[in-house]
Amino acid sequence: MKTNLSSEISLSRVSRRLYCPEDVFEQSRVTRMEQLPVTIYENARAGSASVANYIAEQIRQRQQLFQPYVVSFAPGRSTRDIFAELVRKHREEGLSFRNVVFFDLYEYYPLADNKLGNQAQLHNLLLDHVDILPENIHSIPWNMRKEQIMPFCQEYEQSIKAAGGIDFLLLGVGRCGNIAFNEPGSSFNSLTRLVLLDNNSKEDAKIMFGSIDQVPVSAITMGIDTIRHAKEIMLVAWGEHKAGIVREAVEVRVDSSCPASALQLHKNARVMLDLSAASQLTRIMTPWVVTGCDWDDQLIRRAVVWLCQQTGKPILKLTNKDYNDYGLNELITRFESAYNCNIKVFNDLQHTITGWPGGKPNADDSNRPERAKPYPKDVLIFSPHPDDDVISMGGTFARLIKQGHNVHVAYETSGCIAVCDDEVVRFMDFLKGYGQLGLLGAGKEPVNKKYDEYMHFFRDEKIGDQDTREILDLKALIRRGEATAACRHMGLPTDHIHFLNLPFYETGTIKKGPLTEADCTIVRELLEQIKPHEMFVAGDLADPHGTHRVCLDAVLAALDELRHTKAWDEWLKDCRIWMYRGAWMEWEVDLIEMAVPMSPEELRFKRNTILKHQSQMESAPFMGNDERLFWQRAEDRNHATAELYARLGLADYEAIEAFVQYKMK
Repeated sequence: MKTNLSSEISLSRVSRRLYCPEDVFEQSRVTRMEQLPVTIYENARAGSASVANYIAEQIRQRQQLFQPYVVSFAPGRSTRDIFAELVRKHREEGLSFRNVVFFDLYEYYPLADNKLGNQAQLHNLLLDHVDILPENIHSIPWNMRKEQIMPFCQEYEQSIKAAGGIDFLLLGVGRCGNIAFNEPGSSFNSLTRLVLLDNNSKEDAKIMFGSIDQVPVSAITMGIDTIRHAKEIMLVAWGEHKAGIVREAVEVRVDSSCPASALQLHKNARVMLDLSAASQLTRIMTPWVVTGCDWDDQLIRRAVVWLCQQTGKPILKLTNKDYNDYGLNELITRFESAYNCNIKVFNDLQHTITGWPGGKPNADDSNRPERAKPYPKDVLIFSPHPDDDVISMGGTFARLIKQGHNVHVAYETSGCIAVCDDEVVRFMDFLKGYGQLGLLGAGKEPVNKKYDEYMHFFRDEKIGDQDTREILDLKALIRRGEATAACRHMGLPTDHIHFLNLPFYETGTIKKGPLTEADCTIVRELLEQIKPHEMFVAGDLADPHGTHRVCLDAVLAALDELRHTKAWDEWLKDCRIWMYRGAWMEWEVDLIEMAVPMSPEELRFKRNTILKHQSQMESAPFMGNDERLFWQRAEDRNHATAELYARLGLADYEAIEAFVQYKMK
């Protein structure tokens, strides 16, 4: 079973010469905006394997010279697959780590025990699975007394020097450009020290600690100067959510507001990216700025939209001079005039707009995103949590029902950990009151007993304690009821609602299990049952919590398995698959293939549907740093998409929901 197919999604066709130049001249041309050497791989899997191969080769070379190899590795999602490959090389290829000397890059402080934190991750993922000598592991104590911290930091610096300095340092990059725990504003001359964690760092760490309240207030970290003294530095970043900060670190001037930019001052630092993480670099995002382009329809659309944003003009008012002034004279040559290019892009965008997301019956569908036949269609909407469907595509969902399609919705996870204890108490209060009215007959005593049991549990519950399975089931029941109410509000029959409760999610904690065959089987069986003509899936490749992406992988894994069965000829090859995005971000306009407009009344209906999810209003624990409620985020995003279409000179709608088609390879 392929469990990471989402990492192979390429939303844009990127010419290979942009990320893998053919010669030194082309290399110099396309990378001229980059202040650090950058290597771009097609996907994270290829990148991780390449980095692991390089590390293994360096270890072996030092072994041949009977020399130690002094390293420091950052744990995290970016390096997890690298560690797995190194462990595989140790087990299957005999790679020895006996000459490796390891220094912790950072450690959270204080920790309640050594089962959490940086060291625990490193031991679980790498150190406990290879033959590194215990005396060669230099750890940062997680439980030392406060008065010991400063002397330790000084001794740690001396230990690094005594080892001959760090030969190789493997880094990730945080959402604000932090390297290790050197957060924005850190001095480039800083050494190993205690730092207080900001909210962004705590948000990043809460998946490890269970909740943000459990994340330690501080950490002991190598300083930027300590890092810069390493002989070789490799920064790795995979995924679309890293694209913005990667561009800032690689292409923007050195500034303490982005600590990773300090690597520009290092003579032997390199950046390793996949295409998603590189997507905002100039050579990928706007290649016409640095070189000639292999133009296709999508790149032409992106360039023209970019030109509109640079000039402040709608598409049909762009002139030959505008194209020439902004380096897009290739398009004038290609189309012979700005007018011809403008008309082509305007029509392309116009054809993305449809009020018939399931296809308009008995109509010419040659320029429509979705085909007219069959009608009505069997439609299946996959929703990672019990509210993502209405937040992300509530207007489209309602319109599909209204236009007569046979719509099903599948909630992939219970969403139970996003329900506060107060919600359980509120429902138990209702049930207790129901019993006091005599409506439960003789059955009110068990309710009272459970009420007292839960109240006792919540009263004595400490931060970080895990809910009992029974309480988690109650929280899941609350979310199930809200999802059912939302579907009922839209007119969806209750027998068309499917609660999948995928096993990977049901750990009872923020940290989820791996995607397994059991998850894939549940999804596959539903697909075989419904045999949809049209599907909608969450395409949040930059989802900050990861659940959306795992849910997408579950669907893609199931589709991949069905592709090799008779289902392919029976229905799958004709199934149209649309990806939507959630509360976090919207598709870029050059990627949008279906834009479904909404009237003010339809947007209000969508808002009221979202409000059925009462447990996810102001008290929801996973709102993130964005203070807006989910319905506000959704409306702002839908307004912004409509406003962008209007600024480009297309119809001025109240709001638009956008989709990108997923094509099975």
